[in-house]
This record gives sequence, C-alpha cells and structure tokens, in this order.
Amino acid sequence: MEIREATINDIPELVGLMDQLGYPTSVDKMKSRFKAISSNSSYHTLVADYNGKVVGMAGLCTNLFYEYDGSYVRIVSFVVDSNYRRKGIGEKLIKQVENWAKEQEAIAIGLNSGNREERKGAHQFYLDMGYKEKSIGFTKNLV
Repeated sequence: MEIREATINDIPELVGLMDQLGYPTSVDKMKSRFKAISSNSSYHTLVADYNGKVVGMAGLCTNLFYEYDGSYVRIVSFVVDSNYRRKGIGEKLIKQVENWAKEQEAIAIGLNSGNREERKGAHQFYLDMGYKEKSIGFTKNLV
C-alpha cells in the first residue's frame, strides 16, 4: 500500500469514495472539480493506493490564521473505502497528511465531520489519532 498524490486517472475511484462519504457525484463533475483543485496551489490531494486500486483519499487545503501567526492545513475531505477500513489504511493516510502539513510549515490541522450517526466511527478514529473535539461548525447554502 502506498500513499501518493492523486492524478486525473484516479477520478473514477474518487467518485466512488465521494459517494461513500455521502456526496454522490459523476465522473465528469469530479473531473472538473479535480482540475480546478489541482490548479490551485493551496490544495493537495493524497490517495491510498492498495495494489493499484485507490481505496482512500485526503483532500487538503493550506490556510492562514487570522488569530495566530502561521498557517494550518484543513482536511476538506477524508475517506477510506468501506471494504478496506480497519486495516490501518486511514492511519497511514492521516500520518502522511500530517507529514505533508509539517512540510508546508503548518502549525495545526483542522477538519469538520458531520453530526450523523454513520460518522461516529470516523469521529472515534480522529480522537484515536490525537485530534480533539473543539468547536461546532455552521453552514449556510447561498444557492
């Protein structure tokens, strides 16, 4: 198993992973999003490749703090294929995320995870990896 940077060739498998995360999409829409994301230097996408199959992904974005000096990385998207969970893949992927964040000289990592019953396992995973429950998030659709 290797953690590597995502490529356009990974799009079909990323579509399946986004569906498992609760955000169904099409190959064409994901391809368009990925092209826009890849062209923005603040973003970085990692995948977990298990014998040639993408079984996990982490979508990352580097941001600047208003309240502190320095920058942080936000995990915008994180998922491991349900058929490959509890095999250490998520742990390897999150450790690579942390390594990448350190390479960017980030001083912290943040993420949001939905308050849905099916996300409780993910919440426990983050706690087990040393992340702390810190705040509540709010959102408002503008379209």
